[in-house]
Order: sequence, then structure tokens, then C-alpha cells
Amino acid sequence: MNTRIETDRTTAGDLTPLRRNLTIAIYLLITGISAACGLVIEIVAGRMIAPYLGMSLYTWTAIIAVVLAGFSAGHWVGGWLAEKPASEARRAVAFSLFLAGLTAAMSLVLLRTLSGPILSLGFAPVPTILLMTFALFFPPSFFVGIPSPALTKLAIDEAPHRMGTLLGAFYAVGAFGSILGTLAAGYIFISYFGSIRTILTVAFLYLAMAAALFLQDRRRTQKALLEPGTLVPIIAAAVVFSGALLWGRGVLAFVENCTKESAYYCIRVIDITDEVGLPARTMVLDNLGHGTSLRDRPDIFLTPYIEAQDNLVGTRFADRNGDISAFFIGGGAYTLPRAWIARWPQARATIAEVDPDVTASARKSFWLQDSERLIVHHQDARRALQQQPENAFDIIVGDAFHDIAIPQHLVTQEFFTLARSRLKEGGIYLMNVIDSGSNPRLALSILQTLESGFPAVELWQSEGQGERQTYVLLAASTPTPVAALRSRIDPDANWQRLPPSKIAALKKAAAPLVLTDDFAPVDRLIGVQ
Repeated sequence: MNTRIETDRTTAGDLTPLRRNLTIAIYLLITGISAACGLVIEIVAGRMIAPYLGMSLYTWTAIIAVVLAGFSAGHWVGGWLAEKPASEARRAVAFSLFLAGLTAAMSLVLLRTLSGPILSLGFAPVPTILLMTFALFFPPSFFVGIPSPALTKLAIDEAPHRMGTLLGAFYAVGAFGSILGTLAAGYIFISYFGSIRTILTVAFLYLAMAAALFLQDRRRTQKALLEPGTLVPIIAAAVVFSGALLWGRGVLAFVENCTKESAYYCIRVIDITDEVGLPARTMVLDNLGHGTSLRDRPDIFLTPYIEAQDNLVGTRFADRNGDISAFFIGGGAYTLPRAWIARWPQARATIAEVDPDVTASARKSFWLQDSERLIVHHQDARRALQQQPENAFDIIVGDAFHDIAIPQHLVTQEFFTLARSRLKEGGIYLMNVIDSGSNPRLALSILQTLESGFPAVELWQSEGQGERQTYVLLAASTPTPVAALRSRIDPDANWQRLPPSKIAALKKAAAPLVLTDDFAPVDRLIGVQ
């Protein structure tokens, strides 16, 4: 009891009911805001690492696991601190919130400084994702997990006769704060602020809550705001935080990594004119290129798989004189639609691109012109295709691949049945798949799934690729009349149709699945070792 009086000279019994309730309300508010900030960090974490590691089931699994591990460890430490005298517990919570703000801001710095060394270790994708996620997001999650149990105990000390009510209130406000943070990150912060300003906003809120608790503690213990015992750590903390910000600016940690950060992607426009010798740009969504366009030569394709798809269409529809109707799953840089509309006056293209900002970037930076023969639907491709009439298209092109991820509902038996119903007689379905060169389990599973609905399914492979390869799949009612495609750009990147004997051997080793809406483990199949 004596210890408590020495560390907190204004006890709960000395407070008026109004001041006591105000103190509890402050603790509740800090608990709710800190919970919201913790979830904002969790959501933004996925966007921050996407330009380096992509976005997939593996990245979200790692982020959720690491953040929850940080919360759990922080809650344990916060429970231990709750047993300390009130003033000591308040100061510890204030310091933990300061460290949460510091480590949140430092994650912007560490992202730029650690990503290169971690990626250069050469680990498989899963351990690489776990290692980077832990280094960046465990510390801020740990420190923001500390306040909740400690503040709950401090509130109960203020009104022990309301223990049950207060326990329920703190649990509820923590959950409500988490919900609010999730919604705010997904619908407001990322879309309107971007990742960097969102992280800095969260860091500022952490520091503001730390300052509020520190000031309350000085008032409750009737000590001077600044004295030698507190001035030194405050100056040291300010130096450390300022140094982190200055260091971060030195490594461009606070410079936007995206040309445009949309609700779906970090969109980057990269000018490659010097490399190509003609005005040309590449669109990168998160960390994967999604098309390269030349301003004055839309008929030249610098991306090999796009050139292969164009050659297949030219081969199979040579007698149509460009009178074709195509549906594109994904827009990206709109390389193929732009080329076909420019080359063939009778060609028509319908594109399902979920992100309006991708289309805006294609119009602004990739020379996409509006045309009555080019129709864009900004919605999910499966839903957009369902809204089209049967027998509407000569060609459906699937290009929704995203690093080590692909929307599973776009590669299932049910979706391919839908796609076939939207193809005209003699129509073809084309798609590209990134997979392992030695054990392409995903490509073979998609092939096997297509075979359940199309009489002729082909797997095309380019020469000169490494272990990570891009395949082109074609499904139709009849085989392609040629077994090889010659590249106009790179003579060492010609494409060959894999013979049935080679596919049979690959299938025997890989044991591919027929993918369905109920079971389509695309992340596990994609050759991640």
C-alpha cells in the first residue's frame, strides 16, 4: 500500500466520480485507438510488401500470423506490467506506445534497407515472406499489444466495484477498434492516403497517445512535467525518432514507391525508352510486369507470351481478315487489345479489368485510345463474362496472373464451362501461367481442368527460360495446325507445343488436379518449393 501511495499520490479514492470516469474513458479511448492502429498496420503491411513479394495467400498468411504473434506477446507483457504500481504501469504503457510509433515509422526504412539482403538470400518464397514480414511488422504489433491489459487493470483500480462491466467494455472497445481499423485501412487510408502516409499517421497517433498518458501520469503523481529524470529519456527518444526519419529520407523510405496506389495495386509506370530505342513503357502491378507498350508500334510485342498469344490468334484466324471479337480477362497495359484494334479495323475487344486506376494508367501512360470497338467493364471478370450473351466471342484471353497468385475462381471447371459457353463455334480460350520449369503442377492442373470441357488443349513453352517459366495454354475444339511459333523479337525465344508424350510424362510426375470452385489450391500448386 505504501508503494502505491508513493508512486501515485492521487489515489482512486481522492478522485471525484467525474474525474474517475474521465480517466477510465481516456483508457478506453487509447485501447480502442491502439487496436484500430494495430489492424491498420496489418492491412497496410500487405500493400507495403507487395512490390517486393507480390500478393498471395502466402503473404496474407504470414502477415496475419506475425501480427497476431506480436499482439499475443505484447498482451503477455502488458499483463505482467498490470501488476506493477499504477504510475509505473502508466509510464510503461506510454513508453510502449512510443516504441510502437517508432517501429511503425521504422518499418518504412527497414522495408527499403532489408528487402534487398533478404531477397538475395535465395530462400524459397514462403520463408522469404515470413522473414521479411517478421522483421518489419512484429515489433510494432508487439508494442501495441502491451497497452490493453495494463490499461484494463488501471481502469479496474479506479472503480473496482465495476470490474465485470469494465472488463466487458475493454474487450468490446478493443474489438470495435479492430473492426474500425480494418474498415478504415481498406476503404479510406490506402485509397486516399497511400501506404506511407497511412503508416506515418498511425505512428503519429501512437506518439500522441504516449504523450497523453505521460502527461496524465505527471499530473496524477504531482511531479513536474520536465525534470532531470524524465528530460534525458525524452531528448534521447526525440533524437532517435528524428534520426530514424532523416535516415529514412536518405534511403527514400518516405518517397512513394508507386506511380499510383489504387485500391487493388501499387501501379508503377516504368519508362524503358533508352533500353528499346523507341518510346516504350512497362506497367508493373505490385512486383510483376503486366505489359509493355511501344507508342508508335503497337504491333510489336516485347513480352514473349503476349507475342505467342498474338501468333496463335493470327495462325488460327488467318482467314478472318481481322474480323474477330475478343474478351480479355484483365487489362494491364492493354497491350493486346490496343494492338488488335489498331491492326484490324473490324476487330472488337471487351475487357474486364477490376481496377479502374489500371485503365486510367493505360490511357494516360500507355497510349490507349478510346474506341467504340473497345468496351471496358470495371468488375470481376467472371461476373462480367456471365453478363455476356452465349456464343459472343471468337477469343477469350485469360491474363489475371499475379506473381505467385492467380484468382482461383478464374481457373476452375465451372469457370471454364462458362467460358466455353461464351465462345463461338471454332473459338479459342488462351491464358498464360507462370510456374516451375521442372514441375509445373499448376499449369498441368489447369490443363487437366480445361481438358474436362474442351476437346483440344495445348501447352506451349518457350525456349531459353529458366526454372521460373511462363506457359501459354490454348483450349479449343480443334488443334492448332502448327507445332512451333517463331518470335519476331528474339530468335532464341521461339515457342513449341509440348507433344502428348511429354505432357503425359509431366502429368505422371506431378499428379495434377481438376480444379473446382470447391477446391482449387492454386497457391500450393504453383511450384513453391
